[in-house]
Amino acid sequence: MASSDTPPANETTKNSGAFEPVTWRGRKAVLAVDTALGACSVVLFDANLNQTIAVESVEMNRGHAEALVPMIERVMQSTGLDFDDLDRIVTTVGPGSFTGLRVGIAAARGLALASGKPAIGVSTLDALAAPFVTESETVPIVVAIDARHGNFYLQMVGAGGRKLVSPRVATLAEAIRAAAIGLVRIIGSGADLIANHWPAPELPAPLLVDARPAPDIAWVARLGARTDAEKSPPKPLYLRPPDARPQDAHRLPRR
Repeated sequence: MASSDTPPANETTKNSGAFEPVTWRGRKAVLAVDTALGACSVVLFDANLNQTIAVESVEMNRGHAEALVPMIERVMQSTGLDFDDLDRIVTTVGPGSFTGLRVGIAAARGLALASGKPAIGVSTLDALAAPFVTESETVPIVVAIDARHGNFYLQMVGAGGRKLVSPRVATLAEAIRAAAIGLVRIIGSGADLIANHWPAPELPAPLLVDARPAPDIAWVARLGARTDAEKSPPKPLYLRPPDARPQDAHRLPRR
């Protein structure tokens, strides 16, 4: 995504090197999926070693439903693991595309039910912020996902991931008003839009503007690995009602 070795859009990345059989006793295998935003991603992650075992990710805005299950199958087959070997299954739960996030949630719930493993939900806002929280605790992180129609899914975190602005839907003006507190880092698909309207020179320019379309799937796995399964079920986090609504004007009255 933001790194120099990230492939162009619509190209796939997989685990590097041939698979070598490993003994998973004492390890913590986490399968994580993300379909909530501008990518379809799957990773098999060893939480004990903090190591990615296999990963596949394709940038896309549509087609998650068709891409996800074959992607899961390829990742699992590349490692030689069975679903019974997993410790847990993690999925992003939004905010994001209403259709996309439901694809990941449905897959995680189905795999959890079939394997008897717990399913855990992780916020896309938390997943986008997570790698930058570890880099520096002195400069707040503004996570801004473009929610279309001039709106953003917004969250701001400070030291240790402490929420300075709780998850919400905000207009451009509201997002800038909430975020413009001084030196900040802006992450997410809405980052460029906010940075382009930043109130300079009154405030210093953002230290970082990273308009990545989706979170790093390995960080989704990391967060899910240390999350209490009882407190974070794979339940959609919408923040706003869907754009598509039933057409009630022509509904026939019930008798």
